[in-house]
This record gives sequence, structure tokens and C-alpha cells, in this order.
Amino acid sequence: MRKVLCSPGSYIQEADALKALADEYRELGSAGAYLIVDPFIDSMYHDLIVSGFETTGTPYHYEVFRGECSMTEVNRHKDLLAGNDVVIGIGGGKTLDTSKAVAHFASTPVIICPTAASSDAPCSRLSVLYTDDGQFDRYLPLPKNPDKVIMDTTIIAKAPARFLVAGFGDAYATWFEAAACIKSSAVTMTGGHATNAAEAMARLCHDLLVADGVKALAAAKKGLTTPALEQVIEANTLLSGIGFESSGLAAAHAIHNGLTVLEGTHRYLHGEKVAYGTLAQFVLEDRPTADFEEAFGFFRAVGLPTTLAGIGIADATDEDLRKVGELACDPADTMGNMPFEVTPADVAAALRAVNELDAVIG
Repeated sequence: MRKVLCSPGSYIQEADALKALADEYRELGSAGAYLIVDPFIDSMYHDLIVSGFETTGTPYHYEVFRGECSMTEVNRHKDLLAGNDVVIGIGGGKTLDTSKAVAHFASTPVIICPTAASSDAPCSRLSVLYTDDGQFDRYLPLPKNPDKVIMDTTIIAKAPARFLVAGFGDAYATWFEAAACIKSSAVTMTGGHATNAAEAMARLCHDLLVADGVKALAAAKKGLTTPALEQVIEANTLLSGIGFESSGLAAAHAIHNGLTVLEGTHRYLHGEKVAYGTLAQFVLEDRPTADFEEAFGFFRAVGLPTTLAGIGIADATDEDLRKVGELACDPADTMGNMPFEVTPADVAAALRAVNELDAVIG
């Protein structure tokens, strides 16, 4: 049996890490860094981001991300890249996925600098592409993981707490999707089966979230860096990133992708929709009541959605939910990694059942 574990070249987590960004770049390139920066982060931290390049005379080109990780945006940056020899993405998940895709098509190294611990995307050899109007398009597998992932805990602690919570939703799914893939002996996006190390990381990710998530959120609401926040930053980013990629995705993420077909969900973050997808996966698996109690309890404590209203589709019809199921069960998605067959009707029923369980699970 072929087993594969993939990881970034380096994972760096420390306070004020972006101040040394030019130094990190010079370990990989010399002709010039190509920076793709989230517009909000540009408005807040522009001078900090460029300071190291300016003071050391390190060449760079700076572009602001336009908001959607689509091939239109990827091609725009690819056309502007010119002679720059390293792509650096700074911001949220879609900015980072765009940066990885641009580096892939340009055959350059890439440095990923998340400014919130909001998803498990930073460490992966994968970009999630959307249409220009925000509907899920496809997964873009990449030949390698980022060369560096840099987590500036000073900036991450000051990010809106909702982003951290969304990261909890994305990361909480990791262990349960990994377990489903291991049970079905699924082949992951890395082209192999889960290693013991990846499985252990996925489980540790879950355990750290449950142990430290509420404490970390309290700190993040005040912009404070605490040991609990440090723990969940690593869980949301490194452990979930390696755990999902090298153990596999299953129903929770497939359902997230299906939910993008309904416009009402578009204003909700990736991890918020994944959280609801995890609860729906629990229904599909008929997991023990204790698992539902833990998940509902944790989600309520940190503010993750447990109802259809919580993801913007309180008035979803049965036909709407069936459309979600049809996209979630697309053969190109990860629903096929479940250890049993799942139909669009099964998904629609699970989505509705979660909404009803919210009223009865304490």
C-alpha cells in the first residue's frame, strides 16, 4: 500500500514574523518578490509588509488581490509576474490559494503568510478555484506544498475573531473526515493512503480545539496572544492542513462545496459552512449521540452555525437542498471517500436533520 505525507518546506510561527519577510524571501530568490496582498491587510499593514524590502533594498512588486480566487484573477497576476522569482501571498484563504496557483503556473517558489488562522489551506498543495461570481469551480492539485508558511501571531491575534472561529470549523472536520477516509481506504489528494503520522495530526488537531478553543477565542476577542491561542493557531493551520491533505476529505467539505450553489451562503466563511457540513456528515454516519453533543456544544460555545439560518438559508426548500446534494455528490468531489454510498437525497435529508437536531440536543 502506498502511503504519502506532504507538508510545507518550513512552518514558522512567531510574533512579528512579517518584519523579517524580506529575509525569508532572500533564502529563496533574488530577482524580486511578487507580493499578492489582501485589500484589507493592505489598508492595515502596507508599511509593515514593505518595510523590510525597503530598508534592505530587496526588489519587489506589490499587487492587491481583487477578491475572488478565479482563473481570471490567477491569470491577471501571472501576466504581471515578469521577472520576479518568488510569489508571496499575504492575507486570507482566497488570496493564499491564488498565490499558490500563480506560483504553480509560473514555476516559482511560493511563501504563504496567513493573517488569520481561518482555514487549513495555507500548508496544502491545493488551490480551491471559484467562478468569478463566487460559486465553487474545482480543486486545483499542485505538484508541491508551499516552500514556507509564515504565521505572524501578533497580526493573527488582532484579526477579527470570526476568522479564528471559522478556522475552528474547518479544522474540527479534519479528524472526522480523516477517520472516514481511513475506514474506506480512500486515496487522498496526495496520491496515497493516510500515514500514521497524518492520522495522529488529525486527531491532535481535534483534541487541541476542544481543549483550548474557547480560551483562545476569549484571548482573540481582545487581541491577546496566549498559550491557548498559540495552540489553536497551529491546530487550525499546520495540523489541520497536513491532516486533511495527507488523510483525506470526505462529506463535510463536499457538502460545503454543494452549499455554494445557494446564494444565501455566499456571505458566510468557508469554515462556517464546513462546520455545518460536519454535522451533516455525522447524520450520514449515524454517529453516537455523544459525538453530536460534543460538536453542538463546542460549536455553540465558539459561535459556529448549527442551523440552516446560521448559514443563510433558513428558508431553503427541499429542492434547494437537493441541489446542494447534487453538487456535493459530484464524482469529482470528495463524497466518494465516505465508506458507503451517499446520494443527493441523503445529503438533503442530513442538512434538514441537523437543523431539527439543534432544537433537541442540549
